[in-house]
Amino acid sequence: MRLESHVKSLSFLLLGASVAGAQAKGPELPPIRQLGAVTATAKEKLGPVSNIRPLSDGRVLVNDQFSRRVMLFDSKLENFTVVADSTSATANAYGGRFAGLVAYKGDSTLFVDPQSLSMLVLDPAGKVSRVMSVPSSQDAMSFAGVLGVAVVDPQGRLVYRSSPRPDMRAFGGPGAAGGAPRVPEIPDSAGIFRIDLATRKVDTLAFIKTQKVKMNVTTADNGRVMMTSEINPLPVVDEWAALPDGSVAIVRGRDYHIDWINADGSRASAPKIPFEWQRLTDEDKVAFIDSVKAARERMGANAPVPVTPGGGGTPPAGANAAGGPPPANPPMEGMRVMVFGGPPGSDGAPRRDGAGPAGGFNMTAPAPTFVAPSELPDYKPVFLNGFVRADTEGNVWVRTIPTKAIAGGPVYDVINRKGELVERVQIPVGRTIAGFGAGGVVYLTTRDGMTTKLEKATVK
Repeated sequence: MRLESHVKSLSFLLLGASVAGAQAKGPELPPIRQLGAVTATAKEKLGPVSNIRPLSDGRVLVNDQFSRRVMLFDSKLENFTVVADSTSATANAYGGRFAGLVAYKGDSTLFVDPQSLSMLVLDPAGKVSRVMSVPSSQDAMSFAGVLGVAVVDPQGRLVYRSSPRPDMRAFGGPGAAGGAPRVPEIPDSAGIFRIDLATRKVDTLAFIKTQKVKMNVTTADNGRVMMTSEINPLPVVDEWAALPDGSVAIVRGRDYHIDWINADGSRASAPKIPFEWQRLTDEDKVAFIDSVKAARERMGANAPVPVTPGGGGTPPAGANAAGGPPPANPPMEGMRVMVFGGPPGSDGAPRRDGAGPAGGFNMTAPAPTFVAPSELPDYKPVFLNGFVRADTEGNVWVRTIPTKAIAGGPVYDVINRKGELVERVQIPVGRTIAGFGAGGVVYLTTRDGMTTKLEKATVK
């Protein structure tokens, strides 16, 4: 959700600077080490990269969603071929606004097009070998990676996170005294599902806690309906990652531990992971909400959002604190998202003049509001949505929110298959991890305005 990501970035901007008072001695943590050296940098200018698909021989498919093209780079990121785009240059049309790459069997890849409800199977050369329909139309956007990285496990099952599903039967109906339409409540949880691509059988693996967004609707005297969102900019959430062996890690945000769901369906819960928890006093909460509001006012509703990942360094404006590029969609604040028409006018069309219920009314979405400071958590969360990834060795990487000032870029906790914290790794300033390749390779992105630079580095 673009609005959620926009506010999440605002929150992360202020998290590193919100430490108040002296910190008690925390748990013994592994020392922070630096990521390995950058070995290659792509010269091609990219738009916001939604996801990548590394291949076993070092080549990598890049989904440049903003430019609506998929490119296959060589192992040195020097040369590339266009696999799909929105022009007649290739035989494969990119399709609509959203599309995603999913690692499939071997070095084959699924190119998911939610608009056509299809999945193109790309061979290692980037050629289309066959076309499949999506196994569930209502989750097509989730397959494309809009809500995280979907993965096909070794057993041929697609693992993905669904979007929260409000009860839409209540939407648009008359509210109290025939006033503003009712808006369904958005759930604060989402399901992690595993669907067999051959049989279409769906298994529910777990539910994770997601950011809560409350929608409020009011009607002015002239009939204009205003829909505002109320957001907690410092939510306690869960995250997930699928490992190469087919198991799934559910990272719980409330007490920071991992619930494991193995490929055979068995489950296990690992001990709590050590972390320097920071308590937020009532004064801290008030100061944080005030800071978020002030930062948003300075930036403006449609301004790019600068962030300070890891508590140090400022990447170019527009970077997304969630560990990936900012969405290609414009923010919804201030945009007219829905128009309700009343009785038809002389031309037979619904009237949209905003003249009140008799003439129809307009619904607009202004800037969001924020929860009361008392609704913020008592302890600063460890991570936010989008902060968790898995590498090719079966480790889980969690991008942590700083509890004290740290010079340099973001710091990741590296957690092994037993749920143990084995390393803390800092990546360069202004970078985010886009994905991992075989042989200890990690791909990074950095932003300069609307331009993205792709880099290849070593984990150690």
